[in-house]
Amino acid sequence: MKKNYTQRLGPFRQEYERNKKKILMFQDTCALCGKPVDKRLKYPHPMSATIDHIIPIDRGGHPSDICNLQLAHMCCNRAKSNKLQANQEEGVKAPPSNRVLPWSLDWTKYKADSKV
Repeated sequence: MKKNYTQRLGPFRQEYERNKKKILMFQDTCALCGKPVDKRLKYPHPMSATIDHIIPIDRGGHPSDICNLQLAHMCCNRAKSNKLQANQEEGVKAPPSNRVLPWSLDWTKYKADSKV
């Protein structure tokens, strides 16, 4: 017998599908690894696009809230499974998140061009 996933069945299905379309339309980068997602790839390709729950449903995350959904590669999403990111610093009270992307630029060394 299959599990009853609340985002596929029940009252959250329509909202989940609407939010999934928005995410696929506006996001292009895997929220877990930071690399581009090729949306032309289809399941079961490991680099195909999937929707990841930032806070897994079985850990109290909302099944269809757009704030709890993000774009991810299927292989990244499978590797994450239902884990939450551990806070790096002890004693820091921060909301749980899995949005750890590599920095694209070290902004501490940025100097504006004076020719503006």
